[in-house]
Amino acid sequence: MMHHRHYTVAEANAKLEHVGRIVRRIRDARRRLAAEGFSNEFVSLAELSGGAYPGREHAAAALEIALGFDALEELDIVVRDLERGLIDFPSMINGEEVYLCWLLDEPEVVYWHAPESGFGGRHPL
Repeated sequence: MMHHRHYTVAEANAKLEHVGRIVRRIRDARRRLAAEGFSNEFVSLAELSGGAYPGREHAAAALEIALGFDALEELDIVVRDLERGLIDFPSMINGEEVYLCWLLDEPEVVYWHAPESGFGGRHPL
């Protein structure tokens, strides 16, 4: 098994509002960074120089992204596609580990897929 936590459909559905808020915040913060011209070179420079401070807004957005992903990781939720809002909740079906698949703003979780099949292999619950 890849995950320590496994969600029932009811448990996943109960988390959708909370997870949706986190995903929207991460996505919005990432868009703010992109609009400010964020690049991966900044990360390398920060690592080499021991840190860099490109401004308060930039730092706040970067922190929001890090904290958001930490919160999702703590919930053992997998973000497959941030822009689309594609989220997987680990689950068990017939003794096998699977993912309950949810797209941001869908009213509830109604699909699952095997770990190796991904979004294209979704099946209705």
